Amino acid sequence: MSFSLFLLILYVLVSLSLYKVFEKAGKPGWHALIPGYNFVTWSEIVGRKPSYAAWMLFPIVNIFIFAALAIDLVRSFGKHQFWESVLAVILSPVAFFYLGAKSDEKYEGPILDEEREYKKKLEAAQIAKNTTQFKKLQANSPFKKGAAREWTESIIFAVFAAAFIRMFLIEMYKIPTSSMEGSLLVGDFLCVSKVHYGMRTPMTIAMIPLLHNRIPFIDKESYLEKPTLKYWRLPALEKIDHNDPVVFNYPEGDSVVITPGRTYSVYDIKRQGVANTSDIRQEIVTRPMDKMDHYIKRCIGLPGDSIKIIDRQVHINGSPATNPTKMQFAYYVRSDGSSPLNIRKLREWDINLDDSPGDNIYMLSQDQVDKIRSMGNVNVELLPQRSRPLFLMIPISMAVGPSIIMVLSTSLKRVPPYPSAQVP
Repeated sequence: MSFSLFLLILYVLVSLSLYKVFEKAGKPGWHALIPGYNFVTWSEIVGRKPSYAAWMLFPIVNIFIFAALAIDLVRSFGKHQFWESVLAVILSPVAFFYLGAKSDEKYEGPILDEEREYKKKLEAAQIAKNTTQFKKLQANSPFKKGAAREWTESIIFAVFAAAFIRMFLIEMYKIPTSSMEGSLLVGDFLCVSKVHYGMRTPMTIAMIPLLHNRIPFIDKESYLEKPTLKYWRLPALEKIDHNDPVVFNYPEGDSVVITPGRTYSVYDIKRQGVANTSDIRQEIVTRPMDKMDHYIKRCIGLPGDSIKIIDRQVHINGSPATNPTKMQFAYYVRSDGSSPLNIRKLREWDINLDDSPGDNIYMLSQDQVDKIRSMGNVNVELLPQRSRPLFLMIPISMAVGPSIIMVLSTSLKRVPPYPSAQVP
């Protein structure tokens, strides 16, 4: 089922369920069947201005407006319990059908108008300094909520607000590895816009809010693969340009194995193996598209471009690409035996020792190579190129979900926005 079809069916069910509810509230039932106008009438029934319905036109915001209208509607029928409010939001058609069909369910009037009148009484008692009357009104308030319910509702709202913002608008990421080093460093935080290249609507429905694909501590997947919605993406605000940094779901991440240190795709293992095969679990975890791991790279090729790497130099459409000043290559770094390698110095020069692609192999810029060679007791050799298929990610399709990023860095080191020399 596509996302748009799912929303259409839900809207039709809600509209039908409101027919009898509107009649009980003294409004023509057919108002519920007119798209848009049904929300105007709904707003009036709960004590809102008709213009309040205009908020339903704003994506993301309309989700919270709908929830507020649903809760206020059941409260206008005397349903004030916490579970009744939850049911009104999660199973709106069911709750509204019940209110309309049950003969002993009566409309008590616009709940928000009643709340305003009660608030005026409280303010009048406070202005008159009638402490007894004020405390009596507070104690007998039909709108009073316990501390536990106040906290629960606040937490639920905060969690779902954050989840919807992360799902549709922006999300925060932290750089875990050094593959973009020189431009983005390990530990950098990124604020990612999901709308610039076209927001992808949710596909996985049953999931734990605020988690991507793993549950901490118990180390299990945080979602169910079914039910699911089909892929759908809103129009983009701008196109991807050369050298744009993009965050995307790793295309190979549909079948992975989990180790204590990291996640490997089954294709990683087929291509290059894993250093410690005992860490590999036998279970292969399959993931839907929107739950694959996130990667960040720079886009150096667009549809129609030709890309070649000749003697470590990237050529785009036959022309050499401009190389960044801190472009890195893989080097063997070994002591000549006269004295141990000065690890402290390597760290001072911002050489990443914790994300090495192999024993005594480090990703180094030319400036770092010159500094290491100046130590005098170290042999530094460029890692020989291997003949293997080149793995490139070209944004021919937007299916994996690229997003433009704004860097909120923990580091002050930066280089011009050119592609990193390190590719998967």
